[in-house]
Amino acid sequence: MISVEGLKVEFGVKPLFSDASFVVNDRDRIALVGKNGAGKSTLLRILCGRQRPTAGTVAVAAGTTMGYLPQVMNLQDVTTVREEARKAFAPATQLAEKVERLNRELSEREDYDSDDYMQLVERYTEAHDHLLMMDGGNSEAALERTLTGLGFGRDDLDRPTSEFSGGWRMRIELAKILLEDPDVLLLDEPTNHLDIESIQWLEQFLAQSAKAVVLVSHDRAFINHVTNRTIEITCGRVVDYRVKYDEFVKLRAERREQQLRAYENQQREMADMRAFIERFRYQATKAVQVQQKIKQLEKIVPIEVDEVDNSAMHLKFPPCLRSGDFPIICDGVRKDYGSHCVFSNVTFTIRRGEKVAFVGKNGEGKSTLVKCIMGEVPFVGKLKIGHNVQIGYFAQNEAQLLDEQLTVFQTIDYVATGDVRLKIKDILGAFMFGGEASDKRVKVLSGGERSRLAMIRLLLQPVNLLILDEPTNHLDMQSKDVLKEAIRAFDGTAILVSHDREFLDGLVTKVYEFGGGQVREHLGGIYDFLQHKKIESLDLLGFQDTAAKETKRRDESVAAQKTEVPAVSASKEAYLERKEQQKRVKRLEKSIKETEDKITKMEERIAELDAILCTPEGASDMTVVTEYTSIKKLIDQETSRWEQLSEELEEMAHPRP
Repeated sequence: MISVEGLKVEFGVKPLFSDASFVVNDRDRIALVGKNGAGKSTLLRILCGRQRPTAGTVAVAAGTTMGYLPQVMNLQDVTTVREEARKAFAPATQLAEKVERLNRELSEREDYDSDDYMQLVERYTEAHDHLLMMDGGNSEAALERTLTGLGFGRDDLDRPTSEFSGGWRMRIELAKILLEDPDVLLLDEPTNHLDIESIQWLEQFLAQSAKAVVLVSHDRAFINHVTNRTIEITCGRVVDYRVKYDEFVKLRAERREQQLRAYENQQREMADMRAFIERFRYQATKAVQVQQKIKQLEKIVPIEVDEVDNSAMHLKFPPCLRSGDFPIICDGVRKDYGSHCVFSNVTFTIRRGEKVAFVGKNGEGKSTLVKCIMGEVPFVGKLKIGHNVQIGYFAQNEAQLLDEQLTVFQTIDYVATGDVRLKIKDILGAFMFGGEASDKRVKVLSGGERSRLAMIRLLLQPVNLLILDEPTNHLDMQSKDVLKEAIRAFDGTAILVSHDREFLDGLVTKVYEFGGGQVREHLGGIYDFLQHKKIESLDLLGFQDTAAKETKRRDESVAAQKTEVPAVSASKEAYLERKEQQKRVKRLEKSIKETEDKITKMEERIAELDAILCTPEGASDMTVVTEYTSIKKLIDQETSRWEQLSEELEEMAHPRP
């Protein structure tokens, strides 16, 4: 579908990458990975034709359609959600108008035997068949299914897009791209503005319905569930691994070990050559050998080692004063916007040292409650900030608030005070802004680089309560891992608003769920919470019977969870096992339905053959007799298969003790 040959991209003297060659085939699910600034977004723009490479070619097969979702786009505010999403069907609408026009022309003409009329009939037939393939009359149902899957309520569909935030309007753009059903989806950070439930819906959609996908995402769980191939941009090269991301990480570690061994051997070999040259440079009897060594040394191509941990971000929160035992106490907190109640009767207490997550669909009030805590918006009820609490707040749009005209160094220099001003270069170097990178202007930084720069500003003052609103948006996986370890080692209290399951896994011991105007407390980690939610909403056969057992198991573990970190790996495994169980149930139900349909069709044919065989002509027709016998055997086979599948489904629904 897409063939890339010898691609090279240069910005300034050093190329981003060169000699990149790979092919995107139908049904490929490709994760494009690399550190921030490596060129992932640039490569996506080149693939969709929005940017030209310095050298090389991108060949796209004739008729191939592409849908591209950038990280940032210009959004329109003049239509409703439904009308904006319908733009995805513009080609089908135009074709429907053409079919209608041709149909009217056919009904008005009477020269039925003319060549011109027959050509008109052919054009009408071709356009009509094409329209059926594009639409099939299901466009409106697909539109509602996609928008609701991405988190919109049915009441939202007729609201003006101007009433929604930028994140929600990005969801509308994503819905339009998915509804266009392109041959290749190019998605740049599609999960940045999605909540956990919408991410899970998108995972399922891409895995089951999409044709070919190339995506950039720093959500490890998301790309592991969606992709089957990983392309990495590293050291100015593009390396293709035909495995999922988790397997890629292992292969990459092995590859780097091999590179290190080869590099060390090469360095020893080069050192021996240089020693030989220096030792015998002035001996006439060794002149020939010395020249040979010099030529060999010149021909050696230095082995490069993949840039793993070569420039890692070293993040450490500064020591902080001890806060009171209860940094946050909410009692009956309520927030309204006009007649709309965002949440009410919010009552909870966060203890010193706890690390908690705020989760839920977008628009349910997570960021609003954070703003209430920060005193940025008025509210009703009691919200007490504990004794000696010093808050460090990372807003969701923190990276966008940076002055684009300043350099990296100036951005930090303007907010640094006291002795910290003497350590600015050291701090920037720890965040991979060392050397010339500190002189870059903010406007040329990638999304991840901006997020890192915004994070530095948070570290310039000691705090004992961290409130981070979507801190991992645009951060690469390496930076996210370092941030996660720093928060885990942080002595104070942390509130994390995030949809990133892998980031929260092993970090939080309590989850606050926002939804329906309420805030509910769940003890345990993020996968305990997800497992709990799956049980509550499950409508598959047999799982209801296990709900009571799972609830009892969780209740018994509450006491232990209050005093120690939950067994995250076990809960995650249970969650993944349950998810796989659901998939197996769905596959079995689908197979049973297909088998029943086959049996029904064959039985209908048997009834037709019975009628034929009742006639004298049919009774003597061996073709009919043979077909009758053959179908009878197939019915027996399919019936046996149906019984076997039904038994398997029954066993899964009611496993034997």
